[in-house]
Amino acid sequence: IEPHAATALWGSDGYITIWCSSQGQFAIRDHASAILDVPVSTIKVVPMEIGGGFGGKGQGGVYLEPLAATLSKKSGKPVKIVMTRTEVFIGSGPTSGTHITVKLGATRDGRITAVESHLTYEAGAFPGSPVPSGCRTMWGPYDVPNGYITGTDVLVNKQKAAAYRAPGSPAAAYAAEQAVDEMCKRLGMDPIEFRLLNASKEGTRQIAGPTYRRVGNIETLEAARDHDHMKKPLEGKFRGRGVASGAWFNGSGPATAVASINPDGTIGLIEGSADIGGSRAAMAMHVAEVLGVSAESVKPSVVDTDSIGYSSGAGGSGVTFKMGTAVYNAAEDARQQMIERAARIWDVDSSVVEYDNAVLRHKEDSELSMSIQELAGMLNGTGGPIVGRATVNPAGVGNAFGMHMVDVEVDPETGKVDILRYTAIQDVGKAIHPSYAEGQLQGGAVQGIGWALNEEYYFSEEGQMMNSTFLDYRMPTSLDLPMIDTVLVEVANPGHPFGVRGVGEACIVPPLAAVANAVADAIGVRLTELPMTPARIVAAIKAK
Repeated sequence: IEPHAATALWGSDGYITIWCSSQGQFAIRDHASAILDVPVSTIKVVPMEIGGGFGGKGQGGVYLEPLAATLSKKSGKPVKIVMTRTEVFIGSGPTSGTHITVKLGATRDGRITAVESHLTYEAGAFPGSPVPSGCRTMWGPYDVPNGYITGTDVLVNKQKAAAYRAPGSPAAAYAAEQAVDEMCKRLGMDPIEFRLLNASKEGTRQIAGPTYRRVGNIETLEAARDHDHMKKPLEGKFRGRGVASGAWFNGSGPATAVASINPDGTIGLIEGSADIGGSRAAMAMHVAEVLGVSAESVKPSVVDTDSIGYSSGAGGSGVTFKMGTAVYNAAEDARQQMIERAARIWDVDSSVVEYDNAVLRHKEDSELSMSIQELAGMLNGTGGPIVGRATVNPAGVGNAFGMHMVDVEVDPETGKVDILRYTAIQDVGKAIHPSYAEGQLQGGAVQGIGWALNEEYYFSEEGQMMNSTFLDYRMPTSLDLPMIDTVLVEVANPGHPFGVRGVGEACIVPPLAAVANAVADAIGVRLTELPMTPARIVAAIKAK
């Protein structure tokens, strides 16, 4: 969450170099080109390390880069601009404020019959809220036979709304999952069993139109049902338990990767998508799996826009899917070239050479074999470098589903909510780097808890933001939360060589509703306005 920063040099030759941390250096280049009215070929964007993006750094637009470039042109010097925290709050985009109404019908035995939803999202100063994503994912976890959804984009005199982790979906789930919870109470059904009865699965037609391929929605619900969290009774006054499901469609896009065999047998990997969630490690592991080498022997780098083919940025939980596919193909290309090189060295046909766990062997002559390290030392004298390349724009993105469970305790006098226990379950397809995947689930849950209980923009009557520092903008800290338990469900996505699904955004969809359902269970009254602050909770208790 470091503030936005950019450095630019507009050279005397008209060539512009920009250094910035962003979610996509190619998006920065293209937006800067349009704003500055110069060809994209005259701009090079160098990606710097980024501490966090979550949608706000460069996918939907730019903030500082054209300004820094213009000032550099005027001054003849490199120019660096860094936003203050207040400038970040006021000058960059928040997610949308929303107003949502929901109607849900079901039979007495718990079968959903129909839904009706009307979503109204603030866009800010000009059109472009994430209301389409909210409409698309709102009922994603359910097999809905009849549905009617409208989405409305509203212009207001506030900051332009920007993407924020699963844009549009958490607020939609906040409404839908509370309606589901109410239906379960009316019918006297267990909330997980109700969801299992109505769960979307492979072949289910989404309310937005397409049908699901292989998905792990049912598996996440079964994992929740069987988890110790649900089996252990929750005792005590003003304590409550809530559950919620969430869906995210995940993204893809163009991706380019190059894998080179170094003289010492290590593999140099360059890629074009920014790393904001540990994707370099995941890409190294893709190469390691294909070539049968250790991940440590793969040296990944994210490079500038002049050094790699076009690659879309980090957004939509798509990097491990799309760039992983490119890296897989590049590694396969390098592998095939090594087979052909060994065949040339041995003067045999490549069809009799096999590659297995970083060793090349003749299928019929056991004396002919060499390791990747041995081959690497011979490259310059046997035909030159081996460089695997791939450019892809893959289809087959796997939808992601999550199921969250939370226990809370509410102080009826102050309205304070304590999170006692939290479990996040998600279908991750295949966890390439399990600890990183767990971290994504934990981070999404924490951000969702903050959204549910604390985070809010306050405006004066004149439209000025009143809480534009971390002193006044309340986010949860480690002191506010227990350990977030995670369960990684692995239902392979058939669209990826290793079964990968994006994990970074589905995890923020259920928390708002899960916390709301837990608070309703604790105090016996439902809150429908975010955030569920102590003042609103006390008012709800008094009005009951």
